[in-house]
Amino acid sequence: MTSERADPSHGPLELGGSVWFQAGAHTLGGASRIALLAAIGETGSITSAAKAVGISYKGAWDAVDTMNNLAGEPLVVRLTGGKGGGGTTLTPRAIRLIETFRAVEREHRRFLERAGAAIEGFATDWDLIGRIGVKTSARNQLYGTVSSITRGTVNDEVSLALPGGHAIVAVVTHDSTEALGLAVGAAAFALIKASWVVLLVDGDNGAPLKLSARNQLRGIVQSVKRGAVNAEVTLLLDGGAVIAAVVTNESVDTLGLVEGGNAVAAFKASSVILGVKD
Repeated sequence: MTSERADPSHGPLELGGSVWFQAGAHTLGGASRIALLAAIGETGSITSAAKAVGISYKGAWDAVDTMNNLAGEPLVVRLTGGKGGGGTTLTPRAIRLIETFRAVEREHRRFLERAGAAIEGFATDWDLIGRIGVKTSARNQLYGTVSSITRGTVNDEVSLALPGGHAIVAVVTHDSTEALGLAVGAAAFALIKASWVVLLVDGDNGAPLKLSARNQLRGIVQSVKRGAVNAEVTLLLDGGAVIAAVVTNESVDTLGLVEGGNAVAAFKASSVILGVKD
C-alpha cells in the first residue's frame, strides 16, 4: 500500500491575509465583527443581524458587549419602544469604524493584488524558503528526489538523486517509508552527521575504492578547519552541494587533505536519515 501526499508546491503560489483592529493586546474586531456591526446598522435588529452573518443571537450580543468594552465606548446601543418593543442601533463611532475598516480593507486587497503579481512564478523560491528554514543538529543536509525504492523483508532501500548527478542510498523501515509518503519522484532531504562521514583519497594507481559503505561522494576539498584534536573538512561536490566530515588532525595529515585536493566522502546507508517537508 502506497500513501500519497499532496505537494503544495505543485499548485499556484498565492498570497493571502486579513485585516483586524486591536485595542492594546485585545482584538477589537476583524471582518466578521465588522460585518455584524454593518448588519445591525442595516437591519436595526440584533436577531436579524445575527442570522445575516450566521451566528447565534447570544453569540451576537457577546460580540457586541466585547466590542463595546474594548472600544471604551458604546458601538451598539439598545433602543426601547418602537416596533416590536425596541431594537438596536449603531453609534456614530461604530459607523466611522465600519467606514474606516472598509477603506483599510480596500487598500489591503490592492496590496495583496500587487504583492501577488510580484511573486507570480516564484513557487520554486517559496519551496526553497521552506527547505532552508529546516533546523537540525546534523551538519549535512542534502536535498534531492527519490529515484527508487527497493522493498526488503523489514526495511526499504531508498535512493535519492542529488543535483550534479550524485545519489545517496538510505535504509529505512517500511513504517518510515509510509509515514513520510516516500515515492519515486517525491522530494526529500537526507541528514548525515559530520561524525558519520569517513574521508578517503584515491591510491597512487587510481584504482576504484572498495568499501562496504554504500555511499561514496567524490568532491574537491573546500576547507580544512583544525581544532585541538579534530578537524572539520568540507568537500564541494559537482552541482554545488557541500558535505562536511569531522576527522582527526592526524588523519588530515596522513591523507594529505588540503584545499583544492580531491577526496571521497563515504558513509553507510544506515547513517542516512530521510525527511520531507510537511
